[in-house]
Amino acid sequence: MAEEGPFTDISGKPISLECQNYTPFCREFTVSSPKVSLLKVMGYTCSVWLLAYAVFFLTENTTVLSSAIMVTLVGMILHIHFVKVDQETLLIIGSLGIQLSSLYASGRESTTFIEMSKIKDIVINEAIYMQSIIYYLCILIKDPSEPDGVASVVPLFQSSKPRLNCLVRVYKSCQEIIAQSR
Repeated sequence: MAEEGPFTDISGKPISLECQNYTPFCREFTVSSPKVSLLKVMGYTCSVWLLAYAVFFLTENTTVLSSAIMVTLVGMILHIHFVKVDQETLLIIGSLGIQLSSLYASGRESTTFIEMSKIKDIVINEAIYMQSIIYYLCILIKDPSEPDGVASVVPLFQSSKPRLNCLVRVYKSCQEIIAQSR
């Protein structure tokens, strides 16, 4: 089943949600963000380099130009490799657990697996972000020492930050699988 209406993130930027049903006990949700805008990158780069050229013109120090070039190149590489997430995936398998994956713009992938025996529940939580209230999906991890307690909270889709309508689709589907597996 591919997807399902126009979704946006908390900033109003378009994102996409894809849902793959493999079996009644296994589903994969992928939230994709727009790719890095080449025009935006060029704009930032030109701004920094023009500012560096203006300082060079006043000081006649070539170190300023070299430093500006190095800072922008290193900054872009770090941003693409560690910050810009193109795609976040949640794979829920009723008998095993939940796998969380993030695919970065550089191609690097980060994956985490949480066993079903450690999961207490999946909930939609709310938080104050800047000057508004946002909703986010999270996994509640059981506290081994206290049966009714929560040891930790693992937020999902941290980079794409989808709005509530998108989170509700994922939440309902995850709850179906969790209910069937218990």
